[in-house]
Amino acid sequence: MSIFQRSTRQLMVFVLVCILFLTTACTGVSPSSPKSLAPARPIATLQKLQIGNTTAGQEFGTWVLQTAGELLSDAYVRDNDKLGVVISDKVTPTDVQPLARSLVQGFRRNFPNQDLSVLLYAPDQKLILTANYDNQTQQVKYE
Repeated sequence: MSIFQRSTRQLMVFVLVCILFLTTACTGVSPSSPKSLAPARPIATLQKLQIGNTTAGQEFGTWVLQTAGELLSDAYVRDNDKLGVVISDKVTPTDVQPLARSLVQGFRRNFPNQDLSVLLYAPDQKLILTANYDNQTQQVKYE
């Protein structure tokens, strides 16, 4: 991998971390702007995996996919306290934990005052990292 490709991928992860840290999924979304809620993936993919089992979860999962661009290939939110994402092969191993930290921060802003879990899956859909946020201690533990 060339230095340019590596730098580009690291820059993409950094930008995603900044976006997820500085914004929330509900900011700027209104009923009159259907493009902001348009799925980032083809309908066939959405039928394969339901993004959210609640309206708020569906909106947040869709926003995460749109914001992440080519860093994530799929996402789901369950019961407003579990976020699962499938990373693409463009995410390097050193970028996985910063990406998880960023996702926890965005998830926590949209679903406050509760314990949360963010599960990151490899492109082959094997679990590689779980970030558990404890609302009482406000700490994140990585497994």
